Formats: sequence, C-alpha cells, structure tokens
Amino acid sequence: MLLYLLGQSSGQQSNPLVGLLPLILIFVVFYFLLILPQQRRQKQHQRLLSKLEKGDRVITSSGIYGTIVNVKDHSVILLIADGVKVEMEKSHIIDKLKNVKEQNRRT
Repeated sequence: MLLYLLGQSSGQQSNPLVGLLPLILIFVVFYFLLILPQQRRQKQHQRLLSKLEKGDRVITSSGIYGTIVNVKDHSVILLIADGVKVEMEKSHIIDKLKNVKEQNRRT
C-alpha cells in the first residue's frame, strides 16, 4: 500500500496545503475550544482584581472567606475572623461575593 501511495505522489503533483489541512483544522478547533475561552476567563479575572475595594467580601483559591481591609498594588489584607488579618496576593482571590448590605437592599 505504501508503494502504491508513493507511486501516485511521484506521478501527480498534489497541493501541499492538502497535507497541512488536517493540522490547520486541529489548530483552529483547539483555538476556539481551549485557548479563546481561557483568555476570556483571564481577562474577566483581571477585571475582577482591578475592581477590588475595601469592604468587599471575597473567597480565595484556598477556600478562605474574608472581607478586604486594605488593598495594595499586588496584595490585599483580609479580615477572616474577629481580629485575624491575613495578607494575600491578589491573584489568589477567585471570586467576589455579594455584600450583606447589597443583599439586604434587594430583599
């Protein structure tokens, strides 16, 4: 079978794009299914981190809930219990929770 294919390729000149078409198709599928959604998530996370303010209630990647006491360039100070403050990198904050005041206004 291999000799048959080699014999055909020497007699006919095929378009080189036909051989690259499966690779290009795989790259396009990967881009739309994996790369683009990840980039969107990263941009959304960066917007979340840039909008953090004092008093926001957040959850960290380690599962710690806390209230932001102070915001610095690359870190935040969280109040996680009465009198217990922890300084963390901003990048470890995964979500901002609704404030109790906002929840009370809606109900």
